[in-house]
Amino acid sequence: MSNAKVTLGMIGCGYWGPNLLRNYAELEGCRVKAVADRAEDRRRYIQKNYPEVATPLDGAEILKDPEIQAVIVATPAASHAQLVEEALNAGKDVFVEKPLAMNTDDAVRLCRLADEKGRILMVGHTFLYNAAVRDLKKRIDSGEVGKVHYLYSQRLNLGIVRSDVNASWNLAPHDVSISNYLLNAAPIRVSANGVRALQPEAARLEDVVFMSLTYPNDVVMHTHVSWLDPRKVRTLTVVGDKRMIVYDDVAADKLYIYDRGITRGEKVIEEQPSDFARFKMITRAGDLTIPNLRLPEPLSVECAHFVECVAQRKTPLTDGWSGVAVTAALEAADRSLAAGGAPVEIVIPKKG
Repeated sequence: MSNAKVTLGMIGCGYWGPNLLRNYAELEGCRVKAVADRAEDRRRYIQKNYPEVATPLDGAEILKDPEIQAVIVATPAASHAQLVEEALNAGKDVFVEKPLAMNTDDAVRLCRLADEKGRILMVGHTFLYNAAVRDLKKRIDSGEVGKVHYLYSQRLNLGIVRSDVNASWNLAPHDVSISNYLLNAAPIRVSANGVRALQPEAARLEDVVFMSLTYPNDVVMHTHVSWLDPRKVRTLTVVGDKRMIVYDDVAADKLYIYDRGITRGEKVIEEQPSDFARFKMITRAGDLTIPNLRLPEPLSVECAHFVECVAQRKTPLTDGWSGVAVTAALEAADRSLAAGGAPVEIVIPKKG
């Protein structure tokens, strides 16, 4: 393996872009050669804070630069599919912020194009690089949690209100990607209801979404996302038959492990015969454990992983196909929203 640094270019430096730029600029294994953004204030910001980075107006300048090996796409969601396609066709590896695309067909097409071109395609599902989420997965995989009955999450805040996508596309990719990762599966069905409180009616954008995802073996994940809430909440609860675990991303301590549950005991003898057996339900109220976790910045871990995958030609943890699964779930949720909450099957094309 060569010790040469990976040369990166970046397209877009809006809301999330500065965080990506900071992390990539701090990595020893790469250098950011250029960042393209059409907004003058964004280019001034880059020139002031990263004077060694070129600031072309157009992303096409980055795509045709033979020295740039990989491209970071951090533009509005609707532009992701086109820019990723252009970058792959230009022979670049690509890191794209979530979501990969706004429809499943585009997402699949991009994955197949990356495979055809022999390029790395990675999606920015940042929470899969969070030490607490990874610890939680280890506890599920090891059997410590037991059989997972259901999960539920809340991702709430007051703002930032988006006008290009609804709350589901903006916020739920995090929770869907985490759930897929924890369960090592993709959902097969979804139902969703929403609230339009702030947007013009013609925009048809939900500010609040309640979404229920059904996974194989009838495991259910319920998520509530909103940018119209009085509190900042980022929690996910996993309920198993041995343990229950709460992941709270806002709290100082991220994981809370409850040795609590209900188990079925011996059969209850009834005086009158019954077609249904009754059993004693035994409640277990054990200890609460709060693990002491080392928590590096997840975005730093994610960016380092992309550079490593480019340098070593490795498949990323959050590769394009993981992005396909999230896009398919969100697209099906949109159909459910339009149908008043009716369940919609989620169809995820196979690789190849």
